[in-house]
Amino acid sequence: MASIKGVVYKLLHDRSQFCDSIVRNFLGFLPDKLYLSLIYRCRMGHWINWKNPKTFTEKLQWLKVYDYKPEYTKMVDKLAVKDYVASRIGEEYIIPTLGVWDKVEDIDWDSLPDQFVLKTTHGGGGCGVVVCSDKTHFDKTKAIKKLQISMHSNAGKTYREKPYLNVPRKIIAEKFIVDDNVRETCGTSDLRDYKFFCFNGRVKCFKIDFGRFVEHHANYYSPEGKLLPFGEKGLEPDPNHVEIMPVNLNNMITIAEKLSGGFKFLRVDLYNVKGKIYFGELTFYPASGMGAFVPEEWDEKLGRMLNLDNHHVH
Repeated sequence: MASIKGVVYKLLHDRSQFCDSIVRNFLGFLPDKLYLSLIYRCRMGHWINWKNPKTFTEKLQWLKVYDYKPEYTKMVDKLAVKDYVASRIGEEYIIPTLGVWDKVEDIDWDSLPDQFVLKTTHGGGGCGVVVCSDKTHFDKTKAIKKLQISMHSNAGKTYREKPYLNVPRKIIAEKFIVDDNVRETCGTSDLRDYKFFCFNGRVKCFKIDFGRFVEHHANYYSPEGKLLPFGEKGLEPDPNHVEIMPVNLNNMITIAEKLSGGFKFLRVDLYNVKGKIYFGELTFYPASGMGAFVPEEWDEKLGRMLNLDNHHVH
C-alpha cells in the first residue's frame, strides 16, 4: 500500500519525473528516435523538432541519432582517451594513471597512495568518481558501493549515448591533483574545472562550477572571461560570484580548440592548477542534452552556434 501511495504522490507532484521513469524503465525497447522524443518531452516539456532542430538541446539529440563514429567510443573512455589526447596535445597534460582493474573486487587498495582518485572508464560526469584526499579517513565501503553502482550503469542505453555502449568497463586510479587556492569542503577538494563548449572547433563559452559541496552553482563565461547572462536550471548562476581567471586562459582555449577540431560539438574539460593545465574529459552530450537553461531563450541562442550542415530530414 505504501508503495502505491508513493507512486500516486510522485505522479501528482512530479509528473515529469514520473513520466521519465516510466519511459526509462519500461520502454527501453523503443527505437532511439522515439525513445529520445519521449524522454525529451518528459524532461523539457515539449517535443523535439527532428526535421528542423533549433535549440541546443534538440540538436544534441539529433547528434545522438545521426552523428556517431566508432572513434567517439575511445574519446569517452576515461582510459583510452589519455592516449588519444596525448597524441594531439602532448603527454604533459595527462594526469598519471596509478592502476587499472577489471572489477571493483580486484582493486589493490594497499598499492594506492594516501591520496588518489578512482573512476569507472565508462561513467559520464561525476558518475563513478571517488576522491580520496586522506586514506586514513577514507570510507572504502561507501567507495566500493558507488563504484559497483557505476559499473552496472549504462548511459549508452539509458540516454542513447552511443559512444558509451562499447567502452570496456574498468576502474582506473589516478594521481590526486589538488589546488591549494581552492578551499577544501566536506573532506573533498573542490578542484576547479573549466568546461569549454566548442562549436565546430571554436570555443564559444565555458562553464565553471562552484560551491559544489555546499550550494552548487555554475556560471558561464565568454572566451574573454566575461560573465554571460545565462546558466542552467538547478545550478542557477550567481552574478555576484567573483571568479579570477587564470593568466593562461588563452592557452586553455587553444588546447580545447585543438581537441575539438573536426567535431560539430564537443565539450572539453580542463583543470588549471598553479598554472599547470591538465586534461579532464571529453563530452559529446552535456547533461545528455536534457539540461534546461535559464533564461530559456539561451537554449536557442546556443543552438544557433551548433551548425548541422546538410543534416538529414526525417
